[in-house]
Formats: sequence, C-alpha cells, structure tokens
Amino acid sequence: MASKNSTKTYVLNSYYHIYNRGVEKRKIFLDKQDYSVFFSYLKTYLTPKDEKSLRAILSSDESSPKDKDRSLKLLRLKNYSSDLELLCYALLPNHFHLLVKQQDIVIDSFTNSLGTRYAMYFNRKYKRKGVLFQDVYKAVLVESEEQLLHLSRYIHLNPTKALHLPPSRWKESLFPSSVNEYLGNRNTDWIKKDYILNYFSKSNPQHSYSNFLGMSLDARLIYDTAIDIDDE
Repeated sequence: MASKNSTKTYVLNSYYHIYNRGVEKRKIFLDKQDYSVFFSYLKTYLTPKDEKSLRAILSSDESSPKDKDRSLKLLRLKNYSSDLELLCYALLPNHFHLLVKQQDIVIDSFTNSLGTRYAMYFNRKYKRKGVLFQDVYKAVLVESEEQLLHLSRYIHLNPTKALHLPPSRWKESLFPSSVNEYLGNRNTDWIKKDYILNYFSKSNPQHSYSNFLGMSLDARLIYDTAIDIDDE
C-alpha cells in the first residue's frame, strides 16, 4: 500500500505542498551548514541562471580552476525558475516543507534533483552511505484558497510545533523558514510571498498575516495535504 500522498497528480498552473523526511525519521540537518546548503540549492534552482556571467568566468584567463569548475557545473545544472515558484518553506531537523506554484509539470524533476544533490552532499560530509530520505517525496495538490492560506500557516508554525510551543509563540522558533519574508523582516526576491499576503491587510493588524499566524490551527483544513499531524 502506498504511503500517504506518495501517489501524485500533477496539474499545470497549480499549488502544491512538497515534503519529505529522513529515513526512519532520522535527522537530515545536523548543523547550520546543512540548512544553508539545502537553502542554497533551492536558490540555485529557483533563480534565473546568469549564463553570460558564468560563460565569462569560463573564458577568462584570470579565473581560477575552482571557479571555472563551479561555473561549468552551474551551467549544466537544470534551472526551474521559469516553471516553479516557491511561496514558503520550513526546514526542520528531520524533515522539510515547501509550498510551490507549478507553471509547468516539473515538480518530479525538481524534487528528485534537489533531494539527490543534497543527499550526495550529506553523505560525503558525514562519510555515510545509503538513502537519506524516507521513501519518495510527497507532493499534494492544493485544492482551494482556504487550504492554500492554512497550509502556509501550517508550514510557518511547524518549527514552533517542533519545540512544543503554542502558535502564539511562533516568534521563538530558531529553525529556518520563510516567516521573516512574510513579516517584512527580510527580503528574498525568489520567495513569492505575495500569492499569500495579498489575501491579508497591511494596515489593519486584526486582519494581518501576523495575526493569522497566532490563531489556532484547524488541522482538518490541511490534513489531506500534510504529514500526519501527530506523526512528525
């Protein structure tokens, strides 16, 4: 029997919740560098490739062999910036969440490439062998605007839940997420927060995204699109 959300249906121009966790629920991020590397891979895949600059490095006599090798690898690496947009994310010690908008059907290619690339980095760094992630990644279609908004909150509150804190204390979480982009504390142009924030008020605190985060989460709204609520 297939595990929850492992059977996927892909639709053009649609929102998806992508997630996966470590095999046997083991940690996939052991230090700050691991989080940074995973995040850097997301950025590389989801920002337009500057082919002109990369080719200039390759042709320059002043470029070091290391710089040329890196540029060549980036030129060869598939880029998804025109087909996939990241709305929000959260990285936890043993799993990750991504909320994306797919323009073309590329989620399978994107997620497999991301997972394989990160697993190679992780295994090389920690001198281990074998699979890093539990089963195949999960990707589930978001079917309503209400579900989309509550999924963004579920993802942003996930780090708080991991620390056994109530939603009202979401500011205390130290795990990486896009919540600071949503609150205006940080600007990352390839995180497309406006798909969510356009539903909220910028002038009325009672109808702000910040206030929405502090509300109690109704798990029924996102159960079918998420990791089992009590099994993270």
